[in-house]
Amino acid sequence: MLPRMAPAVGRSPRIVVTLAVAARDEHPALAARKNALYVDSVTRHGGTAIPLDAAAPESLRAGAFASMDGLLITGGSDIDPARYGRTVVGSSGMDPERDALEAAAYAAADLRALPILGICRGLQAMNVFAGGTLTQHVDGHGGVPYGQGEAPMHPLRLVPGTMLARILGQANPGGAVLSVNSYHHQAVLPSNLAPAFLPAAYSSSDAGDLIEAFEASTGPFRVAVQCHPERTESTPRAFERLFAFFVDACRGPNR
Repeated sequence: MLPRMAPAVGRSPRIVVTLAVAARDEHPALAARKNALYVDSVTRHGGTAIPLDAAAPESLRAGAFASMDGLLITGGSDIDPARYGRTVVGSSGMDPERDALEAAAYAAADLRALPILGICRGLQAMNVFAGGTLTQHVDGHGGVPYGQGEAPMHPLRLVPGTMLARILGQANPGGAVLSVNSYHHQAVLPSNLAPAFLPAAYSSSDAGDLIEAFEASTGPFRVAVQCHPERTESTPRAFERLFAFFVDACRGPNR
């Protein structure tokens, strides 16, 4: 466990954190533990987390969306391919209720130009909600489930000059390669990427280069990563700066 970092000076921004419904999971205790990692990634940097899952009533969702200063979309099950106009060819374990929750959360945050951070499924969801598509299965990136063995790792190639590279302290002109965990079987290829986003990192696969991180080309903070930086035991420490930067962006000059 990483030591807690001192939060930036300023008020505590309210950040909606979308989560899986732990009680519906095959392993509810493990699911709750994974959910807690996302919440802690916000709170240890001075944010006030508003956990929200698909079991939340509409009144709670509406209040959370109206009061939030930012949105964190987290990892989980596959997105229904119908969301991006495709049939099921490799997707499994879809959760349409969560898709609907996160689509509404994304729309509310986008309407108010709030910061958004996506992690794993969150990267895929952001891409879909912005008009992109997904490659429904790639070999070699799933590995063993979290909590059932050592984390699978692979190289991540940062794109030089991107905001993500600067946040991670890797602003050298030649780019940088980091070793990150890998818990996904779906991916965003360059042909899948929504027009609003630019690639910020790549990794190799049998299907070609995967976009393992992207960011908005203009406008408010929009960053997404395919790895799981909340799992600090298998993540380069530099990713703590991503959470810190996101929480600070949620403070905003006018929020």
